[in-house]
Amino acid sequence: MDMLLFQLERDNDKPLYDQLYNGIKEAIISKKITVGEKLPSKRKLADFLNISQTTIEIAYAQLLAEGYIMSKSRIGYFVEEIDELPYIQQDTVASINEHPKKKSYKIDFNPGSIDIDAFPFQTWRKYAKELFDDTSKELLLTGEPQGELSLRTEIANYLYQSRGVVCHPEQIVIGSGTEQLLPMILRLFSEDTGFALENPGYPAVHRMFSQHKRKVYPIAVDEEGIIIHDLEKTNANVVYITPSHQFPTGAVLSATRRAQALNWAAQSTSRYIIEDDYDSEFRYAGKPIPALHALDRNDKVIYMSTFTKSLMPSLRVAYFVLPPKLLATYNDVFNYYSSTVPRFDQHIVANFMGDGHFAKHLNRMRKIYRKKHDKLTSILEKYSSSINITGEQAGMHILLEVQHTFSEKQLQQLASQAEIGIYPLSAYRLDHYESSQAKFLLGFGGIPVQAIESSIEQLMDCWSIQKNGVGTKPTSKLKSL
Repeated sequence: MDMLLFQLERDNDKPLYDQLYNGIKEAIISKKITVGEKLPSKRKLADFLNISQTTIEIAYAQLLAEGYIMSKSRIGYFVEEIDELPYIQQDTVASINEHPKKKSYKIDFNPGSIDIDAFPFQTWRKYAKELFDDTSKELLLTGEPQGELSLRTEIANYLYQSRGVVCHPEQIVIGSGTEQLLPMILRLFSEDTGFALENPGYPAVHRMFSQHKRKVYPIAVDEEGIIIHDLEKTNANVVYITPSHQFPTGAVLSATRRAQALNWAAQSTSRYIIEDDYDSEFRYAGKPIPALHALDRNDKVIYMSTFTKSLMPSLRVAYFVLPPKLLATYNDVFNYYSSTVPRFDQHIVANFMGDGHFAKHLNRMRKIYRKKHDKLTSILEKYSSSINITGEQAGMHILLEVQHTFSEKQLQQLASQAEIGIYPLSAYRLDHYESSQAKFLLGFGGIPVQAIESSIEQLMDCWSIQKNGVGTKPTSKLKSL
Protein backbone atom coordinates (compact mmCIF):
# COMPACT_ATOMS: atom_id res chain seq x y z
CA MET A 1 0.00 0.00 0.00
CA ASP A 2 1.02 3.64 -0.37
CA MET A 3 2.61 5.22 2.65
CA LEU A 4 -0.01 6.35 5.20
CA LEU A 5 -0.58 10.08 4.88
CA PHE A 6 -1.70 11.52 8.22
CA GLN A 7 -1.47 15.08 9.36
CA LEU A 8 0.09 14.92 12.82
CA GLU A 9 -0.19 18.10 14.85
CA ARG A 10 2.91 18.35 16.99
CA ASP A 11 1.64 21.32 18.97
CA ASN A 12 -1.59 19.49 19.85
CA ASP A 13 -2.20 18.45 23.45
CA LYS A 14 -3.11 14.96 22.22
CA PRO A 15 -0.04 12.64 22.06
CA LEU A 16 1.30 11.72 18.61
CA TYR A 17 0.67 8.01 19.14
CA ASP A 18 -2.98 8.75 19.93
CA GLN A 19 -3.36 10.91 16.81
CA LEU A 20 -1.81 8.15 14.68
CA TYR A 21 -3.97 5.46 16.30
CA ASN A 22 -7.17 7.43 15.64
CA GLY A 23 -6.15 8.24 12.06
CA ILE A 24 -5.47 4.59 11.12
CA LYS A 25 -8.59 3.37 12.95
CA GLU A 26 -10.89 5.81 11.16
CA ALA A 27 -9.29 4.95 7.83
CA ILE A 28 -10.00 1.24 8.47
CA ILE A 29 -13.59 1.89 9.55
CA SER A 30 -14.30 4.15 6.55
CA LYS A 31 -12.75 1.53 4.18
CA LYS A 32 -9.99 3.90 3.03
CA ILE A 33 -7.66 1.07 3.96
CA THR A 34 -9.04 -2.24 2.73
CA VAL A 35 -9.21 -5.57 4.57
CA GLY A 36 -6.00 -7.59 4.25
CA GLU A 37 -3.88 -4.61 3.29
CA LYS A 38 -0.45 -4.49 4.85
CA LEU A 39 0.52 -1.52 7.00
CA PRO A 40 3.97 0.09 6.60
CA SER A 41 6.70 -1.25 8.83
CA LYS A 42 7.41 0.69 12.00
CA ARG A 43 10.81 1.80 10.68
CA LYS A 44 9.52 3.03 7.32
CA LEU A 45 6.52 4.85 8.80
CA ALA A 46 8.71 6.43 11.46
CA ASP A 47 11.08 7.74 8.82
CA PHE A 48 8.24 8.99 6.64
CA LEU A 49 6.40 10.82 9.45
CA ASN A 50 9.59 11.87 11.19
CA ILE A 51 8.54 10.37 14.53
CA SER A 52 10.02 7.68 16.73
CA GLN A 53 9.43 3.96 16.17
CA THR A 54 8.17 3.79 19.78
CA THR A 55 5.31 6.09 18.82
CA ILE A 56 4.42 3.79 15.90
CA GLU A 57 4.70 0.71 18.13
CA ILE A 58 2.28 2.11 20.73
CA ALA A 59 -0.29 3.04 18.05
CA TYR A 60 -0.02 -0.39 16.33
CA ALA A 61 -0.27 -2.17 19.69
CA GLN A 62 -3.53 -0.41 20.52
CA LEU A 63 -5.00 -1.20 17.08
CA LEU A 64 -3.92 -4.81 17.52
CA ALA A 65 -5.49 -5.03 20.97
CA GLU A 66 -8.80 -3.67 19.68
CA GLY A 67 -8.85 -6.05 16.71
CA TYR A 68 -8.46 -3.53 13.90
CA ILE A 69 -5.25 -5.13 12.67
CA MET A 70 -3.55 -8.51 12.95
CA SER A 71 0.12 -9.41 13.24
CA LYS A 72 1.91 -12.05 11.17
CA SER A 73 5.21 -13.08 12.65
CA ARG A 74 8.20 -11.67 10.73
CA ILE A 75 5.92 -10.36 7.98
CA GLY A 76 4.13 -7.36 9.45
CA TYR A 77 0.72 -5.90 10.33
CA PHE A 78 -2.42 -6.38 8.20
CA VAL A 79 -5.88 -4.84 8.33
CA GLU A 80 -8.32 -7.22 10.02
CA GLU A 81 -11.88 -7.82 8.85
CA ILE A 82 -14.28 -6.25 11.32
CA ASP A 83 -18.03 -5.99 11.69
CA GLU A 84 -19.61 -2.70 10.69
CA LEU A 85 -19.25 -0.26 13.55
CA PRO A 86 -22.10 2.03 14.57
CA TYR A 87 -19.93 5.14 14.77
CA ILE A 88 -16.46 6.58 14.41
CA GLN A 89 -15.01 7.92 17.60
CA GLN A 90 -14.79 11.68 17.48
CA ASP A 91 -12.07 13.81 18.97
CA THR A 92 -14.63 16.03 20.63
CA VAL A 93 -16.25 14.90 23.87
CA ALA A 94 -20.01 15.16 24.11
CA SER A 95 -21.17 17.71 26.64
CA ILE A 96 -22.56 16.35 29.87
CA ASN A 97 -25.44 17.96 31.67
CA GLU A 98 -24.21 18.29 35.21
CA HIS A 99 -26.54 18.79 38.16
CA PRO A 100 -26.43 22.40 39.30
CA LYS A 101 -24.28 22.81 42.38
CA LYS A 102 -26.21 23.11 45.60
CA LYS A 103 -26.19 26.70 46.79
CA SER A 104 -24.44 27.25 50.09
CA TYR A 105 -25.70 29.81 52.58
CA LYS A 106 -24.22 31.73 55.48
CA ILE A 107 -27.30 30.72 57.46
CA ASP A 108 -29.17 27.59 56.41
CA PHE A 109 -32.54 26.62 57.88
CA ASN A 110 -32.52 23.30 56.01
CA PRO A 111 -35.03 20.94 57.71
CA GLY A 112 -32.82 17.95 56.94
CA SER A 113 -29.74 19.18 58.81
CA ILE A 114 -28.52 17.64 62.08
CA ASP A 115 -26.17 18.75 64.84
CA ILE A 116 -22.88 17.28 63.58
CA ASP A 117 -20.86 18.61 66.53
CA ALA A 118 -22.67 16.32 68.98
CA PHE A 119 -21.91 13.02 67.21
CA PRO A 120 -20.05 10.50 69.47
CA PHE A 121 -17.04 10.02 67.20
CA GLN A 122 -14.86 8.42 69.84
CA THR A 123 -17.38 5.69 70.66
CA TRP A 124 -18.19 5.10 66.98
CA ARG A 125 -14.49 4.85 66.16
CA LYS A 126 -14.06 2.22 68.90
CA TYR A 127 -16.67 -0.07 67.35
CA ALA A 128 -15.32 0.45 63.85
CA LYS A 129 -11.78 -0.32 64.98
CA GLU A 130 -12.87 -3.53 66.73
CA LEU A 131 -14.55 -4.80 63.57
CA PHE A 132 -11.80 -4.08 61.07
CA ASP A 133 -9.40 -6.92 61.84
CA ASP A 134 -8.90 -10.63 61.05
CA THR A 135 -11.55 -11.77 63.55
CA SER A 136 -14.24 -10.20 61.36
CA LYS A 137 -13.03 -11.52 58.02
CA GLU A 138 -16.33 -13.34 57.40
CA LEU A 139 -17.91 -9.90 56.99
CA LEU A 140 -16.07 -9.62 53.69
CA LEU A 141 -18.53 -12.16 52.27
CA THR A 142 -22.14 -11.56 51.25
CA GLY A 143 -24.46 -11.49 54.23
CA GLU A 144 -28.14 -12.19 54.80
CA PRO A 145 -30.43 -10.76 52.11
CA GLN A 146 -32.72 -8.89 54.53
CA GLY A 147 -29.78 -7.49 56.49
CA GLU A 148 -27.64 -8.78 59.35
CA LEU A 149 -29.65 -10.67 61.97
CA SER A 150 -27.82 -8.86 64.78
CA LEU A 151 -28.97 -5.45 63.50
CA ARG A 152 -32.50 -6.62 62.76
CA THR A 153 -32.71 -8.00 66.31
CA GLU A 154 -31.54 -4.71 67.80
CA ILE A 155 -34.03 -2.77 65.66
CA ALA A 156 -36.88 -5.05 66.77
CA ASN A 157 -35.94 -4.52 70.44
CA TYR A 158 -35.66 -0.76 69.97
CA LEU A 159 -39.02 -0.50 68.18
CA TYR A 160 -40.76 -2.43 70.95
CA GLN A 161 -39.25 -0.35 73.74
CA SER A 162 -39.52 3.10 72.14
CA ARG A 163 -42.36 2.92 69.62
CA GLY A 164 -44.57 0.09 70.89
CA VAL A 165 -44.04 -1.86 67.66
CA VAL A 166 -44.18 -5.62 68.16
CA CYS A 167 -42.34 -7.49 65.41
CA HIS A 168 -39.83 -10.26 64.79
CA PRO A 169 -36.42 -9.75 63.15
CA GLU A 170 -37.66 -11.92 60.26
CA GLN A 171 -40.18 -9.18 59.36
CA ILE A 172 -37.48 -6.50 59.02
CA VAL A 173 -35.72 -5.61 55.77
CA ILE A 174 -32.68 -3.31 55.86
CA GLY A 175 -31.67 -1.15 52.89
CA SER A 176 -29.75 1.97 51.95
CA GLY A 177 -32.37 4.64 52.45
CA THR A 178 -36.01 5.28 51.68
CA GLU A 179 -35.13 5.79 48.01
CA GLN A 180 -34.07 2.14 47.80
CA LEU A 181 -36.68 0.57 50.09
CA LEU A 182 -39.85 2.30 48.91
CA PRO A 183 -39.59 0.97 45.31
CA MET A 184 -39.25 -2.51 46.85
CA ILE A 185 -42.51 -2.00 48.71
CA LEU A 186 -44.21 -0.82 45.51
CA ARG A 187 -43.32 -4.12 43.85
CA LEU A 188 -45.28 -6.01 46.50
CA PHE A 189 -48.50 -4.61 44.99
CA SER A 190 -50.05 -5.08 41.58
CA GLU A 191 -49.45 -2.42 38.92
CA ASP A 192 -53.07 -1.22 39.07
CA THR A 193 -52.86 -0.44 42.80
CA GLY A 194 -53.67 3.18 43.63
CA PHE A 195 -51.52 5.01 46.18
CA ALA A 196 -52.57 7.99 48.28
CA LEU A 197 -49.91 10.53 49.32
CA GLU A 198 -50.02 13.42 51.75
CA ASN A 199 -50.21 16.83 50.08
CA PRO A 200 -47.93 18.59 50.83
CA GLY A 201 -45.41 15.81 51.30
CA TYR A 202 -42.02 14.43 50.31
CA PRO A 203 -41.32 15.46 46.68
CA ALA A 204 -38.85 12.58 46.36
CA VAL A 205 -41.53 10.08 47.36
CA HIS A 206 -43.92 11.47 44.77
CA ARG A 207 -41.20 11.22 42.11
CA MET A 208 -40.56 7.59 43.02
CA PHE A 209 -44.23 6.69 42.61
CA SER A 210 -44.37 8.55 39.30
CA GLN A 211 -41.20 6.93 37.98
CA HIS A 212 -42.71 3.53 38.71
CA LYS A 213 -45.87 4.64 36.86
CA ARG A 214 -48.16 4.20 39.86
CA LYS A 215 -51.51 5.95 40.17
CA VAL A 216 -51.21 8.64 42.83
CA TYR A 217 -53.99 10.39 44.75
CA PRO A 218 -52.87 13.58 46.58
CA ILE A 219 -54.70 13.91 49.92
CA ALA A 220 -54.88 17.22 51.75
CA VAL A 221 -53.35 17.72 55.21
CA ASP A 222 -54.62 20.00 57.99
CA GLU A 223 -53.63 20.62 61.61
CA GLU A 224 -54.66 17.04 62.53
CA GLY A 225 -52.70 15.38 59.73
CA ILE A 226 -53.96 13.68 56.61
CA ILE A 227 -57.73 14.05 56.04
CA ILE A 228 -59.07 10.49 56.04
CA HIS A 229 -62.50 11.51 54.69
CA ASP A 230 -60.75 12.69 51.51
CA LEU A 231 -58.84 9.39 51.37
CA GLU A 232 -62.11 7.45 51.53
CA LYS A 233 -63.36 9.21 48.40
CA THR A 234 -60.51 7.83 46.27
CA ASN A 235 -59.79 4.43 44.72
CA ALA A 236 -56.51 4.16 46.61
CA ASN A 237 -55.60 0.83 48.20
CA VAL A 238 -52.42 2.00 49.92
CA VAL A 239 -51.73 5.27 51.72
CA TYR A 240 -48.29 6.67 52.58
CA ILE A 241 -48.31 8.84 55.71
CA THR A 242 -45.94 10.45 58.23
CA PRO A 243 -48.15 10.42 61.35
CA SER A 244 -45.62 11.25 64.11
CA HIS A 245 -44.52 14.55 62.54
CA GLN A 246 -46.05 15.15 59.15
CA PHE A 247 -43.55 16.33 56.61
CA PRO A 248 -43.50 19.19 55.87
CA THR A 249 -46.35 20.76 57.92
CA GLY A 250 -45.24 19.25 61.24
CA ALA A 251 -48.80 18.15 62.11
CA VAL A 252 -49.19 15.14 64.40
CA LEU A 253 -51.91 12.71 63.28
CA SER A 254 -54.69 12.97 65.86
CA ALA A 255 -56.07 9.97 67.74
CA THR A 256 -59.34 10.23 65.81
CA ARG A 257 -57.52 10.25 62.44
CA ARG A 258 -55.37 7.30 63.51
CA ALA A 259 -58.48 5.26 64.28
CA GLN A 260 -60.06 6.35 60.98
CA ALA A 261 -56.95 5.35 59.02
CA LEU A 262 -56.79 1.89 60.61
CA ASN A 263 -60.53 1.37 60.05
CA TRP A 264 -60.12 2.38 56.41
CA ALA A 265 -57.35 -0.19 55.94
CA ALA A 266 -59.33 -2.93 57.68
CA GLN A 267 -62.25 -2.61 55.26
CA SER A 268 -60.46 -4.48 52.44
CA THR A 269 -57.86 -7.23 52.23
CA SER A 270 -55.99 -5.20 49.61
CA ARG A 271 -55.62 -2.04 51.71
CA TYR A 272 -52.46 -1.13 53.58
CA ILE A 273 -50.85 1.85 55.30
CA ILE A 274 -47.18 2.73 54.79
CA GLU A 275 -46.15 4.49 58.00
CA ASP A 276 -42.99 6.56 57.63
CA ASP A 277 -42.15 7.27 61.28
CA TYR A 278 -40.39 10.50 60.40
CA ASP A 279 -38.89 12.50 63.30
CA SER A 280 -40.56 10.23 65.88
CA GLU A 281 -37.50 10.31 68.16
CA PHE A 282 -37.85 14.02 68.96
CA ARG A 283 -41.03 15.25 70.68
CA TYR A 284 -41.27 18.39 72.80
CA ALA A 285 -44.87 18.44 74.05
CA GLY A 286 -46.56 15.75 76.14
CA LYS A 287 -45.73 12.05 76.18
CA PRO A 288 -44.26 10.18 73.21
CA ILE A 289 -46.99 9.09 70.80
CA PRO A 290 -46.94 5.37 69.92
CA ALA A 291 -46.42 4.44 66.31
CA LEU A 292 -49.52 3.76 64.22
CA HIS A 293 -48.17 0.22 63.83
CA ALA A 294 -48.50 -0.24 67.61
CA LEU A 295 -52.27 0.38 67.36
CA ASP A 296 -52.77 -1.96 64.41
CA ARG A 297 -54.55 -5.21 65.23
CA ASN A 298 -55.12 -6.38 61.67
CA ASP A 299 -51.56 -6.43 60.24
CA LYS A 300 -52.31 -3.53 57.91
CA VAL A 301 -49.35 -1.26 58.59
CA ILE A 302 -45.96 -1.36 56.87
CA TYR A 303 -43.62 0.46 59.22
CA MET A 304 -40.64 2.43 57.82
CA SER A 305 -37.87 4.40 59.47
CA THR A 306 -34.22 5.41 59.10
CA PHE A 307 -31.19 6.42 61.17
CA THR A 308 -30.92 9.67 59.19
CA LYS A 309 -31.91 12.03 62.00
CA SER A 310 -31.03 9.83 64.98
CA LEU A 311 -27.44 9.12 63.83
CA MET A 312 -26.40 10.67 60.50
CA PRO A 313 -27.79 11.11 56.97
CA SER A 314 -24.65 9.69 55.35
CA LEU A 315 -24.99 6.33 57.12
CA ARG A 316 -27.65 5.29 54.57
CA VAL A 317 -29.33 2.70 56.79
CA ALA A 318 -33.11 2.43 56.66
CA TYR A 319 -35.56 -0.40 57.25
CA PHE A 320 -39.16 -1.49 56.96
CA VAL A 321 -41.28 -3.97 58.91
CA LEU A 322 -43.63 -6.09 56.82
CA PRO A 323 -46.92 -7.67 57.95
CA PRO A 324 -46.78 -11.50 57.76
CA LYS A 325 -48.91 -11.70 54.61
CA LEU A 326 -46.71 -9.27 52.70
CA LEU A 327 -43.58 -10.96 54.02
CA ALA A 328 -44.52 -14.10 52.09
CA THR A 329 -44.94 -11.97 48.95
CA TYR A 330 -41.61 -10.30 49.60
CA ASN A 331 -39.82 -13.66 49.83
CA ASP A 332 -41.27 -14.65 46.44
CA VAL A 333 -40.50 -11.38 44.67
CA PHE A 334 -37.04 -10.74 46.13
CA ASN A 335 -35.57 -14.22 46.39
CA TYR A 336 -32.53 -12.92 44.48
CA TYR A 337 -32.03 -9.81 46.63
CA SER A 338 -28.80 -8.94 48.44
CA SER A 339 -28.67 -6.26 51.13
CA THR A 340 -27.33 -2.96 49.83
CA VAL A 341 -25.87 -1.86 53.17
CA PRO A 342 -22.25 -2.91 53.85
CA ARG A 343 -22.06 -5.61 56.53
CA PHE A 344 -19.42 -3.72 58.49
CA ASP A 345 -21.72 -0.69 58.79
CA GLN A 346 -24.58 -2.90 59.91
CA HIS A 347 -22.49 -4.52 62.63
CA ILE A 348 -21.17 -1.18 63.87
CA VAL A 349 -24.76 0.05 64.29
CA ALA A 350 -25.85 -3.24 65.89
CA ASN A 351 -23.02 -3.18 68.44
CA PHE A 352 -23.58 0.53 69.09
CA MET A 353 -27.24 -0.21 69.83
CA GLY A 354 -26.64 -3.46 71.73
CA ASP A 355 -24.33 -1.82 74.26
CA GLY A 356 -26.80 0.96 74.99
CA HIS A 357 -24.96 3.78 73.24
CA PHE A 358 -27.77 4.46 70.76
CA ALA A 359 -30.24 5.10 73.60
CA LYS A 360 -27.70 7.35 75.36
CA HIS A 361 -27.05 9.24 72.13
CA LEU A 362 -30.77 9.76 71.52
CA ASN A 363 -31.31 11.05 75.06
CA ARG A 364 -28.46 13.49 74.62
CA MET A 365 -29.72 14.67 71.22
CA ARG A 366 -33.25 15.12 72.60
CA LYS A 367 -31.86 17.56 75.18
CA ILE A 368 -29.81 19.40 72.54
CA TYR A 369 -32.69 19.70 70.07
CA ARG A 370 -35.16 20.64 72.81
CA LYS A 371 -32.82 23.45 73.86
CA LYS A 372 -32.59 24.64 70.25
CA HIS A 373 -36.35 24.26 69.81
CA ASP A 374 -37.15 26.28 72.93
CA LYS A 375 -34.64 28.97 71.97
CA LEU A 376 -36.06 29.23 68.46
CA THR A 377 -39.69 29.44 69.52
CA SER A 378 -38.94 32.00 72.26
CA ILE A 379 -37.11 34.25 69.80
CA LEU A 380 -39.90 33.93 67.23
CA GLU A 381 -42.49 34.96 69.83
CA LYS A 382 -40.95 38.43 69.71
CA TYR A 383 -42.20 38.71 66.11
CA SER A 384 -45.66 37.20 66.70
CA SER A 385 -47.45 40.25 65.29
CA SER A 386 -46.09 39.37 61.83
CA ILE A 387 -45.54 35.60 61.97
CA ASN A 388 -47.22 32.46 63.23
CA ILE A 389 -45.60 29.08 63.92
CA THR A 390 -47.11 25.59 63.79
CA GLY A 391 -45.79 22.03 63.88
CA GLU A 392 -43.62 22.80 66.88
CA GLN A 393 -44.65 19.76 68.95
CA ALA A 394 -42.00 17.46 67.48
CA GLY A 395 -39.19 17.06 64.98
CA MET A 396 -36.37 19.34 63.91
CA HIS A 397 -38.23 21.99 61.98
CA ILE A 398 -41.26 24.22 62.43
CA LEU A 399 -43.63 25.78 59.92
CA LEU A 400 -43.40 29.56 59.74
CA GLU A 401 -46.36 31.55 58.40
CA VAL A 402 -45.40 35.10 57.41
CA GLN A 403 -47.77 38.07 57.18
CA HIS A 404 -46.21 40.18 54.44
CA THR A 405 -47.05 42.17 51.34
CA PHE A 406 -44.46 40.14 49.42
CA SER A 407 -45.19 36.69 48.03
CA GLU A 408 -43.57 33.48 49.21
CA LYS A 409 -41.26 33.49 46.21
CA GLN A 410 -40.21 37.10 46.77
CA LEU A 411 -39.50 36.46 50.44
CA GLN A 412 -37.37 33.45 49.54
CA GLN A 413 -35.41 35.61 47.09
CA LEU A 414 -34.83 38.28 49.72
CA ALA A 415 -33.49 35.65 52.10
CA SER A 416 -31.26 34.19 49.38
CA GLN A 417 -29.82 37.64 48.65
CA ALA A 418 -28.94 37.84 52.35
CA GLU A 419 -27.27 34.41 52.08
CA ILE A 420 -30.02 32.75 54.13
CA GLY A 421 -31.47 29.40 53.08
CA ILE A 422 -35.23 29.22 53.65
CA TYR A 423 -37.56 26.55 52.19
CA PRO A 424 -41.10 27.43 50.99
CA LEU A 425 -43.98 25.09 51.72
CA SER A 426 -45.14 25.30 48.08
CA ALA A 427 -42.00 23.37 47.02
CA TYR A 428 -43.42 20.32 48.80
CA ARG A 429 -46.89 20.43 47.30
CA LEU A 430 -47.67 17.71 44.78
CA ASP A 431 -49.87 20.11 42.80
CA HIS A 432 -47.28 22.96 42.99
CA TYR A 433 -50.00 25.27 44.32
CA GLU A 434 -48.62 28.42 45.95
CA SER A 435 -50.82 29.72 48.74
CA SER A 436 -51.53 33.41 49.05
CA GLN A 437 -50.07 33.12 52.54
CA ALA A 438 -46.27 32.70 52.61
CA LYS A 439 -45.17 29.65 54.60
CA PHE A 440 -41.68 28.29 55.15
CA LEU A 441 -40.00 25.30 56.74
CA LEU A 442 -37.58 26.49 59.39
CA GLY A 443 -35.09 23.76 60.32
CA PHE A 444 -33.02 24.28 63.45
CA GLY A 445 -31.10 20.99 63.80
CA GLY A 446 -27.94 22.20 62.10
CA ILE A 447 -27.77 25.68 63.65
CA PRO A 448 -25.69 26.10 66.84
CA VAL A 449 -27.87 27.15 69.75
CA GLN A 450 -25.78 30.27 70.34
CA ALA A 451 -26.37 31.33 66.70
CA ILE A 452 -30.16 30.90 66.66
CA GLU A 453 -31.04 34.39 67.89
CA SER A 454 -28.78 36.22 65.46
CA SER A 455 -29.92 33.92 62.62
CA ILE A 456 -33.59 34.76 63.23
CA GLU A 457 -32.80 38.46 63.57
CA GLN A 458 -30.99 38.46 60.23
CA LEU A 459 -33.89 36.64 58.57
CA MET A 460 -36.45 39.07 59.95
CA ASP A 461 -34.24 42.01 59.07
CA CYS A 462 -33.99 41.00 55.40
CA TRP A 463 -37.79 40.77 55.37
CA SER A 464 -38.10 44.16 57.14
CA ILE A 465 -40.08 42.57 59.96
CA GLN A 466 -39.75 44.33 63.32
CA LYS A 467 -40.17 42.90 66.80
CA ASN A 468 -43.53 43.38 68.50
CA GLY A 469 -44.09 47.01 69.47
CA VAL A 470 -41.35 48.35 67.18
CA GLY A 471 -42.17 50.73 64.34
CA THR A 472 -42.40 49.48 60.77
CA LYS A 473 -39.16 49.43 58.84
CA PRO A 474 -38.99 50.34 55.14
CA THR A 475 -39.42 47.29 52.93
CA SER A 476 -36.24 45.95 51.33
CA LYS A 477 -35.79 46.21 47.63
CA LEU A 478 -35.84 43.04 45.60
CA LYS A 479 -33.10 42.46 43.06
CA SER A 480 -34.34 41.29 39.68
CA LEU A 481 -35.09 37.61 39.40
